[in-house]
Amino acid sequence: MSRGNETENSLMPVTARGEATRRKILDAAEEVFGELGYYEASISEITRRAGVAQGTYYIYFHSKRTIFEELVRDIGERLRAEMRAAIANAPNRIEIERRGFQAFFKFVARHRRIYSIVQEAERVAPEAFYAYYHKISQGYIRGLQEAMDNGSIRKLDPEAIAYTLMGIGHFIALRWLIWPPEGGPGASSDELPESVFDSMMEFISNGLAAHISPKKEH
Repeated sequence: MSRGNETENSLMPVTARGEATRRKILDAAEEVFGELGYYEASISEITRRAGVAQGTYYIYFHSKRTIFEELVRDIGERLRAEMRAAIANAPNRIEIERRGFQAFFKFVARHRRIYSIVQEAERVAPEAFYAYYHKISQGYIRGLQEAMDNGSIRKLDPEAIAYTLMGIGHFIALRWLIWPPEGGPGASSDELPESVFDSMMEFISNGLAAHISPKKEH
């Protein structure tokens, strides 16, 4: 039974128990692909960490590539869901940005391996890679366009601003949540420093502020 427009060869469980098993396999795959990379990862290691038999694995996924593609899709879906929940009922676009970034950084802190997984997807499963960013950007673009139309932020190219903001979040998370601290090896921080978040939000707030006039054409 296919999942419609989702990964073609990923099978949808029909019971709560089946969904829980599938979730365990995906969580184990996130660990294995994140630690070992796609080519060194194996189905046997994924099933070992998930605590399921290899036969059970093939009930839900046809191959290693299938679960990798599904994992990239699943990560993006969970990230977007958490951000949607965080921004619900936000009173304005700047508060949406604040809550959305907070949710993003919390998600990354809990799922640090997503950076290496998504980066590798560009080579291993490019369609999943581009879909990951495309789906994030589309909701972003719609929200920015709505805020520009109602005058709460300045009118700019919404797609350009969406990718600009995505880039800001991407590299802030890399620097403070993914990369080791400057000066030597060690674990990265569990949360973004408050001063970093405040500086980022001040920059974004000023950049989007409606009272700033667009650059005049000469």
